[in-house]
Amino acid sequence: MLDSNMTALEKRFWFLLGAVSISFHLFLVFSGMTPHMISRPIHMALAAPWTLVFIAKTTRARWTGLALTAAAVASCGYIVLNESRLSDQYGALHGNLQMAIAVTLLLATLEMARRSISWPLPTVALLALLYGLFGKYIPGEFGYPGLPVRSFLGTLTIAEGGLWGQLTGVSVDIVAIFVIMGAVLNAGEAGQGFMNMATAVAGRLKGGAAKVSVLSSALFGSISGSASANVASTGAITLPAMIKLGYPRALAGAVEAVASSGGQIMPPLMGAGAFVMVELTGVPYNKIMGAALLPALLYFLTVWFGINAFTLRYDLKGVAQENLPDKKAVFTTAMFFVVPFAILLERMFIGGYTPQYAACVAILTAFLLLFVDINFTPSLSRTLQRLETVGINCGRQISTIASIIICASIVIGVLGQTGLGVKITSLILSGSGHYLWPALILTGIACLVLGMEVPTTAAYVICVSVAGPALQELGLPPLITHLFVFWFALLSTITPPVCGAVFIAAGMVGENWLKIAGCAMTLGIGLYLIPLGMVANPTIIQLFENPLPALLVFGKLAVSLAAISFGMIAPKPAFARVALVLAGLIGIFV
Repeated sequence: MLDSNMTALEKRFWFLLGAVSISFHLFLVFSGMTPHMISRPIHMALAAPWTLVFIAKTTRARWTGLALTAAAVASCGYIVLNESRLSDQYGALHGNLQMAIAVTLLLATLEMARRSISWPLPTVALLALLYGLFGKYIPGEFGYPGLPVRSFLGTLTIAEGGLWGQLTGVSVDIVAIFVIMGAVLNAGEAGQGFMNMATAVAGRLKGGAAKVSVLSSALFGSISGSASANVASTGAITLPAMIKLGYPRALAGAVEAVASSGGQIMPPLMGAGAFVMVELTGVPYNKIMGAALLPALLYFLTVWFGINAFTLRYDLKGVAQENLPDKKAVFTTAMFFVVPFAILLERMFIGGYTPQYAACVAILTAFLLLFVDINFTPSLSRTLQRLETVGINCGRQISTIASIIICASIVIGVLGQTGLGVKITSLILSGSGHYLWPALILTGIACLVLGMEVPTTAAYVICVSVAGPALQELGLPPLITHLFVFWFALLSTITPPVCGAVFIAAGMVGENWLKIAGCAMTLGIGLYLIPLGMVANPTIIQLFENPLPALLVFGKLAVSLAAISFGMIAPKPAFARVALVLAGLIGIFV
């Protein structure tokens, strides 16, 4: 069901439901300790209507979605109302009613994920469930003794694990708050502020239209955390501008796809990955941000180098002077995102508050800015329209992330109960001969394959659960392990055969997607090399602990990546190009 097809009454209903979701998640920040077996099932119950009904495209899908929503909400309500009694059952289902509730919750979770992001992730989760139920019949090393069905399903559905585990807690307590912040910012003038600032800084340079895409995607991606959303939003402005200036369509599409993919590695959001890392590693959020910042900047810098190299091959013009925003417009629109961001960072790093509390203060500031435009003129009708947009977008985006994370939690729950994760870890160790670099390559291939089928955050969670222990056993520090896996889970955004960001860009510029993918892989070479560079140069993630050594390593890697980009792209003699690439690789790994 698309917004444009909704009646006024339907819009009002979805806005109110979105407002309830916003109020609930903000309430959790200020309410103290709400039991997990209350907050997490309510989170799922609020997400179900959006994924099962709101996005339904046919009447049949809508009616089946309504029926499943009612069943899912009732099942979540049972968990909430009986939270105290269920905690005494220690994950064992009692009676047919609880068995029916467990089955309903699992089926609803799989269908919510399927409708949100298609079939691959729920297929992986379903296979995990089948392994948990029937793995005892598998002979050899990958079989397991088996578990009682009521205990296996109960641990997934009525205990603080499985559907209601740590990952779901991240979605409830932190990710939802930052999604709200992003939606409030985007409903106002912040998006235009991103574009104006990027255009003012880079527009007049050689290859300026492409560099505007890089800067705007870095800024927009830092709050959206979605490559697809980034391509669709910033690309709607940057792609026509590049085509109009005569850029090759394959290059224009590649620039936008590569730049937009960086949004998921750019703090503070990182496509929810930063918050999942906090839970899985126990490292505070501000240290995750500090560790991720320099590698993310390296990525965008490498894309910038690649554009400079392409200017030697093509006549990539800058934005015409008359199309550059004036200084007043740049300053005023920039304030709409600079002020909330400054408050967010001040509350976290100086005030010492939690990320979710700091985000709440930033949300309040961004909310007040919805009442005015760039001329600081108030308008009630415009504000009401913006608030409606915030409510609907928040409900939809929170539900999508909830569907992904709750579905991935099934996989993690099965791995923990059956011991399959330990067996896969053992397989990686033996396959790599107990050497780190072969293990990294095997993990990278696994991330690429899994990332083709499931969203980045889910691919990261699953891969790090099975491969992370093996890499750490081989001596890789936990935080670098998680960053390495997260980066490699992103490869599929620009790497064939499944490259979502490339497909979207190809449709927008009207070019063959394979041509764009080839150009994107060259331009986005940093996505393949920087994770390896982090392993070879661990100081790069120690910006807060050892700033000077970290910056020196950053400079070395930047020069190395620049050499590789020019060697791969610039029209130079073959021996010079090979020499540049080899020199760059030596700089990264030595």
